[in-house]
Amino acid sequence: MLNCTHLLYNRFINLTTNIIYNILEVTVNKEGKIMNVSVNIENVTKEYRIYRNNKERLKDVLLPFHENKTFYALNDLSLTAYEGDVIGLVGINGSGKSTLSNMIGGSLSPTSGVIKREGDVSVIAINAGLNGQLSGVENIEFKMLCMGFTRKEIKKLTPDIIEFSELGEFIYQPVKKYSSGMRAKLGFSINITTNPDILVIDEALSVGDQTFAQKCLDKIFEYKKQGKTIFFVSHNMKQVRDFCTKIAWIEAGKLKKFGELDDVLPEYEKFLNGFKKRSKVEQKQFRNELDDSRFVMK
Repeated sequence: MLNCTHLLYNRFINLTTNIIYNILEVTVNKEGKIMNVSVNIENVTKEYRIYRNNKERLKDVLLPFHENKTFYALNDLSLTAYEGDVIGLVGINGSGKSTLSNMIGGSLSPTSGVIKREGDVSVIAINAGLNGQLSGVENIEFKMLCMGFTRKEIKKLTPDIIEFSELGEFIYQPVKKYSSGMRAKLGFSINITTNPDILVIDEALSVGDQTFAQKCLDKIFEYKKQGKTIFFVSHNMKQVRDFCTKIAWIEAGKLKKFGELDDVLPEYEKFLNGFKKRSKVEQKQFRNELDDSRFVMK
C-alpha cells in the first residue's frame, strides 16, 4: 500500500512539473538566464496543388478524392526560437527559406501544423508590402496602417523613417520609379523603426550600397542586444557568421539540421563549397533530384 502511494505521488509530481514547464515554455541559457519561447513552429507543412490546365483544376474541385500532383514547399518542419535567438535560415535557392519566413511573418498560412508567435512580427524583404503606385511617404502610411499603427503614431515615426532611409527628395516619388536598392532602403526603414518583438529579414541586405547595409546591421545588432528574436535569411555567409547565434539548414522543404552556429554552419559551408565546385550540369541534376522528392500524387 505504501509503495503504491509513493508511486502515485511520484507520478503526480512528474505530471505537475510537465504541466508547469508547458505553461511557462521557458528554457535557460548558458548564463543561467531564463529565456521565453517567442516562436514555436510545430510540424508545419505547406503544399501547393500543381495544375497544368483548367481541366485538371476543375476535376480537383468537383471529384472527391481526386489525386493531383502536389508540391511540398515545406514538409513537417518544427523548430523553437527563444528570446534573444538570432537564427540564420540557410539553404540553396528554392529550399523553402522564404516560404518559412513568410509564414513566420504571417503573410502565408501553413497547409497543416501550427506557428505560435509571442509579440509583434515585422518582415523585411525587398518590395514586401510596398505599392508601386504610391510615393515613398504614402507607402510609409499605408504599410504602417496595415501593421496596426494609429495615424498619430505614424505621424510621430515618419520623420525617423525618412531620415533612416536616406532617400531624400525621392521619398515623395512613386515607388515604381525606385531601384531595387531604394525599395530595400524604404522597406527596411519602415520595419526597423517600428520596434518589433520578432524580426524576419529576408535577403533585404543583399541590395543597396554597403554603407547603408552596415547601418542596417548596426541597428539589427541593437535589437540583438535587446533580446529580440531575429530570423535572418541570407546567402552571405560572412553576415550569417558574424550575426547569427543559431542555424536552421533547410533542404528540399525539410529541416536538415538545426542548432548552435558553430555546430551547424561549418557543415553547411562544407556542403556549399562542394556544391559550387560541381559543374552546372551536376548542380542542375542535384536540384532536380531534390525537386522530384517534393512532388507527390495525392
